[in-house]
Amino acid sequence: MISLRKRTISEPYSHPFRWVMLALLWLIYFSFGLVSRSPSPMVTPIIRDLNMSHGLMGFVMGSWQMTYILVAVFAGLILDRWGIRKSIFVGALIIGLSALLRAFSVGFGSLLLFVALFGIGGPMVSIGCPKTIALWFKGKERNTAVGIYTTGPWIGGMTSLAATNAVVMPLVGHNWRLTFVFYGMVTFILAFLWWVLAKEAEEKTEAGQSVALGVLTALIKIRNVRNILISGLFAFAVMHGFAAWLPKILEERGMTAVLAGYASAVPYLTSIPAVLIFPRLISERIRGRIIALFGLLGGGGIMWVTATDLPVFFGLLLFGATASVIFPLLVIELMEIPAVGTRYLGSATGVFFCVAEIGGFFGPFSVGFLVDLTGGFLIGSAFLAGLGLAIGVLMFSIKDRTMPQ
Repeated sequence: MISLRKRTISEPYSHPFRWVMLALLWLIYFSFGLVSRSPSPMVTPIIRDLNMSHGLMGFVMGSWQMTYILVAVFAGLILDRWGIRKSIFVGALIIGLSALLRAFSVGFGSLLLFVALFGIGGPMVSIGCPKTIALWFKGKERNTAVGIYTTGPWIGGMTSLAATNAVVMPLVGHNWRLTFVFYGMVTFILAFLWWVLAKEAEEKTEAGQSVALGVLTALIKIRNVRNILISGLFAFAVMHGFAAWLPKILEERGMTAVLAGYASAVPYLTSIPAVLIFPRLISERIRGRIIALFGLLGGGGIMWVTATDLPVFFGLLLFGATASVIFPLLVIELMEIPAVGTRYLGSATGVFFCVAEIGGFFGPFSVGFLVDLTGGFLIGSAFLAGLGLAIGVLMFSIKDRTMPQ
């Protein structure tokens, strides 16, 4: 029997509790997706009640990524010192607080502050997840675990998009403020469950210095890593930029708010099986080319939805099946860099997310800005599709990881 009193486990790779840790990690990352996507299906009433433009709303939806950028490297260092149990718990509490406080927004400034707060807790979770997987899993199991935990925010986001207008809003009297309270309380419950059950894995000491600047310097000297970092930036711009505005895009195509919410969840029908299957099956030898292909196809899915009269269903499925897989594949690439190791993976992934979340902010903001400028979503969507093309160029030029770089 597994004792709950024993908080540190040796030989975690072979311990059965690793699957419990994966389940707990999935629930925390589910709450991450639930809260991060929650403003999107409520854009129309929020803009109306707080008297905001599309550009300002885009700035708000991307604001937590800007906070994330400032916090990410330090979060990685904290993870390396505090351990995953305490760090992820604190991060989840801050995410829940961000959702709860949005109910008290009185205008652009206060909503911006409360959404940006998410970016303080978010890095503790999203950077803590790869380190948790690296500590508890290895080999093929590690790739499988990456695919499984990555479905957490996708299913959380799908739940938020599909259920907000259809279930939660009617439940709370169609009050967007109480909807945020509801999502905050769900997050607090899952954070408490993590704190009660999660354990630390015993780490083996590795040579090196856990200094963010040293990690960054070592990473950017490697060509493949530079390609990964820039591809991560573009990938986050595409994912956050399209997903944040998708309900509004579909509403402007004539859908009701409820139907747009359901339709916005369609990409998850293919993204969830895709992130479970592809990371395990794709070999290291062709991983860069597959990322490149998925960048191109993801951009094609965006243009299908916004620039053609074809049924949006198939374009959304294409986007979900391809763009969603880029992130876990890039994470696996980073995990397998020999110079990083599990001991300093928190610092290394902090650098990765710090760079990537620049795109996470720039995506939603640039689309909102271009909507105000042009009166529609076509130009903004073409911009995001162009970033998908850029990912293809970068990853097709990646070198064999076994050769000198």
